[in-house]
Amino acid sequence: MIKQFENLAMEEQELLLKAPVLVSVLASCSFNNVNEIQKADAIKLAHLKTFTATPLLLPYYEVVEKDFEQQFDAVVKKYFPFDEPKRKALKNEVERVNTVMLKLDRDYADTLHKSLDQYASHVKKSTHTVFMDFIFPISSPWRNG
Repeated sequence: MIKQFENLAMEEQELLLKAPVLVSVLASCSFNNVNEIQKADAIKLAHLKTFTATPLLLPYYEVVEKDFEQQFDAVVKKYFPFDEPKRKALKNEVERVNTVMLKLDRDYADTLHKSLDQYASHVKKSTHTVFMDFIFPISSPWRNG
């Protein structure tokens, strides 16, 4: 297991290991479905993180990657359809991740939090194209990105 998680309850450890899945599902879901491009990108990113993450998080992402796709599918199944009550429940689960991170060493927690934010942002923007920049050259509050 991950050294920094030693003082956490097993449920808390599992929640932290599921965090990249939770933020990925939240970033890629709409009312009726999950964007398959964003899902594929999230899975690929889980693999890439096993050797591109900051050295402090490499062991974390090695564990996360092992069953990322199965976890992703399980979270989708749990929260589908992504209506307002289920989106709120998913957001609450992400908030629980933040609460558990308060129990970790501050440097590790800050590094993990930053990594998860970047993870969600990457997945959310994975369907962004140059064509979108051509049509919408100025950022708008109603557009992802």
